[in-house]
Amino acid sequence: MTSKPIPLATALFTVSTGAGEPIYRQLVEQIRRLVAGGQLAAGDELPSVREVASALAINPMTVSKAYSLLEAAGLLERRRGVGMAVAAQHTRAQAKSERIELLRPSLERAAAEAAQLEIDSAAAVQLFDRILKGKK
Repeated sequence: MTSKPIPLATALFTVSTGAGEPIYRQLVEQIRRLVAGGQLAAGDELPSVREVASALAINPMTVSKAYSLLEAAGLLERRRGVGMAVAAQHTRAQAKSERIELLRPSLERAAAEAAQLEIDSAAAVQLFDRILKGKK
């Protein structure tokens, strides 16, 4: 099985230091989504702990914790001399219904925030659509 090079950590991950969710959890969820969506497949190598920490200006222990949790869950595997890679059993993207369920928590939070801001569903959906299309 050959692995493809993974883009720089800044192209792969984003973190929000002001978010209520811990940074290690943000990384865990992003990697889960990338694997579920097929952007990361079995054998793909992840950037090193040091690369991610440096690129995102975060503590290396935060990245190490995220990688360790994913390794314990069987999503990543440690390769001697290479680092972390997506585990062999993740050969293809998950079904669309499973990927949608991974999106649910984020959308539930966004829906709650829209309700608190008294933004109607049509305006929220329109904004979401613009964001998906890369428009501001």
